[in-house]
Amino acid sequence: MASIGYARVSTVDQNAQLQMDALKQAGCERVFVDHGVSGTRASRPELDRMLDHLRPGQDEVVVWKLDRLGRNTRNLLALIDDLESRGIHFRSLTEGIATTGPMGTAMLTVMSAFAQLERDQLAERTKAGMAVAAEHGRKAGRREVTIEHRQVKRARELRDQGLRPADIGKVIGASRATVYRYLSLGGE
Repeated sequence: MASIGYARVSTVDQNAQLQMDALKQAGCERVFVDHGVSGTRASRPELDRMLDHLRPGQDEVVVWKLDRLGRNTRNLLALIDDLESRGIHFRSLTEGIATTGPMGTAMLTVMSAFAQLERDQLAERTKAGMAVAAEHGRKAGRREVTIEHRQVKRARELRDQGLRPADIGKVIGASRATVYRYLSLGGE
């Protein structure tokens, strides 16, 4: 039976290397990786490619952790049921769960229910924290950025001296995107 790995990170700036190393060490011949894709989405590009690649009765799907395959209990269990109906086994390395027997399938159901409960509680706490912040006059989200007029002036001076935006950013301690924004501002 061939082991096929699946890894996922939710944001593009996260790194899937830990998952990929564990999957390779577990004997996965091939690893499909989704970058910047939420586990709540039922359709994910690399997951879909992996599902098309799997051979009934010949492959098993291996993940580093259960929530990498899916963060919604209903979708996760439906996906694993689909795999099992095609004769494809499932194994999660961190939780030590494999669907090669009835106990593994039962444990999978229990573990995914607890994972869903944990996510629901986190969302509930986040909403409560936002409500308390609002009561105290604070807004949720990214803080408003104030533009330092002296930095805008300095960025323009450096541009007039022939420096490139990336170099200007190094001098004034700002990102290249910020430098472009400073340079595009009207006569401030």
